Amino acid sequence: MRRALAGLTTRGRSFVAAGATAIVCAVVLGERDLLRAGVLVLALPLLCTLAVSRTRYRLACARRLEPARLPVGHEARADLRLENVSRLPSGLLMVEDRVPYALGGRTRFVLERIEPHGSRELGYRIRSDVRGRYRVGPLTVRLADPFGMVELVRSFSLSDTLTVTPAIVPLPPSRLAGAWTGGGDSIARAVSAAGEDDVAPRDYRHGDDLRRVHWRSTARRGELMVRREEQHFQSSGTLFLDTRRTAHWGDGPGGSFEQAVSATASIGVYLVRTGMNVRYVTDAGEALPAAPSDGAFEGLLLDALAVARRSKNAALSAGVAALRGTHTGGREGDGLVVAVFGVLSDEEARAVAAARHGAGTCVAVLVQGGPAGGTPGSAGAAGLLRAGGWRVVAVRSAAELAGAWTQAGKAGEDFVRDGA
Repeated sequence: MRRALAGLTTRGRSFVAAGATAIVCAVVLGERDLLRAGVLVLALPLLCTLAVSRTRYRLACARRLEPARLPVGHEARADLRLENVSRLPSGLLMVEDRVPYALGGRTRFVLERIEPHGSRELGYRIRSDVRGRYRVGPLTVRLADPFGMVELVRSFSLSDTLTVTPAIVPLPPSRLAGAWTGGGDSIARAVSAAGEDDVAPRDYRHGDDLRRVHWRSTARRGELMVRREEQHFQSSGTLFLDTRRTAHWGDGPGGSFEQAVSATASIGVYLVRTGMNVRYVTDAGEALPAAPSDGAFEGLLLDALAVARRSKNAALSAGVAALRGTHTGGREGDGLVVAVFGVLSDEEARAVAAARHGAGTCVAVLVQGGPAGGTPGSAGAAGLLRAGGWRVVAVRSAAELAGAWTQAGKAGEDFVRDGA
């Protein structure tokens, strides 16, 4: 009852105050008629409070978000199903689903009556221009009397998570030499660029087909050897994002960090969908290890980028070490490396350039900005990276990434042609 009294509306509190005042005046003035009116005015909200507090509705709620993961600027639909599982019809219900302000704020509905074992279908759309992970729900139900004297709020515990991922820019097909290593059918040009011998046997590795064992070499070496000409090759690569606060300028969607995150997401989705095993690395080290290229890993990558925040790291040492393969136990220089940077000093550019070893392909995407159209020191950093064998492209926003990606692929073809 105490909780119900706390739920009195402004109208209910006004009736209580008016009734109490009328009763006091009636006692002072000795007016019985005024006393009767005061008792009536005071009793009405109290009776409504008693009736609402003893209401025993049994309601069930279900929510579905479609889709549960979407890019920035797209809409999702939330479908609600509210069911009355009791034997009594419900009264007036005010339904409110808690939605974060970034998704549009709370959504409210008014339901006059739900029959016993009946249900109501509700729906609304939500949209966000800011990436992140948001909690939708729980649903709250306000029970009210017909006179509007009292409202009781009851809440469900069910909530769902909506993930808003960075904007994805479609990238054109581009052949990057040196991007193929591991175990899948090799391509002649990529194999020759990586310096692999097509006929010499190699050591057996876990997962190799025993039908490819080279028995003559096995007998001579005393350990299992497989025929290299039948080795399966699999694309592998590393995706790097510089999240240091000092490396980026501006805030909001137009800042360099948001553009860098969007560029990283676009490149990552492109590489995964081309069949590449990708690992995700930041300036703090490896964030996601390499996994088979499928929809599950793409979702994990987008989820990680959806909640990416600027770090307080001042150095790139951990990230550079991860690029060299020291954190993964893999061979240095294998596969494709695509790194997205903001501002790089000359010293940092030299450290990144030194991380390239072997015949692997390394592409640096420099997200430039500033009022003059270029980040201070970007030209010097680009020159140092190119001197270290990196392919460097500069963009002001993720929208320019498609053209830059084509430029990076053409640079590789020119390199292969000149070497031949």
